Amino acid sequence: MTYTILITGASTGFGRDTAETLARAGHRVFASMRDPDGKNREHAEALRGQGIDVVELDVTNSHSVDRAITTVLAKADRLDVLINNAGVLTAGVSEGFTSEQVRTLFDVNVIGLHRVTRAVLPHFRHHHDGLIINISSVLGRVTLPFFGLYGASKFAVEALTDSYRYEVSQLGIDVALVQPSAYPTPFYSNLAQPSDAERVAEYGSVGEIPAAMFEHFTGMFSGPDAPDPHDIAEAIATLIATPKGERPARIVVGASFGADAVNDATEPIQTATVEALGLGHLATLTSVLAKSA
Repeated sequence: MTYTILITGASTGFGRDTAETLARAGHRVFASMRDPDGKNREHAEALRGQGIDVVELDVTNSHSVDRAITTVLAKADRLDVLINNAGVLTAGVSEGFTSEQVRTLFDVNVIGLHRVTRAVLPHFRHHHDGLIINISSVLGRVTLPFFGLYGASKFAVEALTDSYRYEVSQLGIDVALVQPSAYPTPFYSNLAQPSDAERVAEYGSVGEIPAAMFEHFTGMFSGPDAPDPHDIAEAIATLIATPKGERPARIVVGASFGADAVNDATEPIQTATVEALGLGHLATLTSVLAKSA
């Protein structure tokens, strides 16, 4: 079966590879990005050359999001899958990040995801069908020093994804989550670091640890055993191909850093908590909209 799919943050990295992979599989793909006629023109033209539709979408701008969804539906008449991939990475001494930097981080990684999801859900609800795939991180389950703010945004994505999964399950809409590990993509080369250098300097040798961590990751990414970023596109393609109602709630892709163990330990607790509230039925996806009494 072929689907119409919208991917956010598709100019490079996981998003770009996923767009190309799904298009090769026969799906109609809308690859969204900021400024496709300017900054990202080269990326946009390369995607269009492969028969992939490109749409301008800035997840931090509600008008841009609404306009993009309108454009997709005008061209395709129907949307089946939303992949919330757009995100930014921060790493460094947490105190060194200004409030403005943190606000930008959450505006993209959390509020941006919510903006796009909220714009798409009316269409999915109308058809009592649809799949939302949110791209989180293993750092949404375990915490590495100096990645705490980024991890906080991904912990938020984890909670938001679970809540949406329950809330839309009776409307025929499926929600799944992918937790990538560290991979060599432009995501790391574009990471934001603390702008308050004076605060960082006050940490002395501790403040120098992030640079050593980056050097380690760089070496790991350039070695013969470097992880293959294509793993993410393949995992997403598998999720889409999995029959409705059989998709796992979340999957780890790559080195787990213990995230898989956290997933396994948390699942029964989460299930028991929802059942204790008398809402266990929300864990089961239905394709029929329940009628109100």
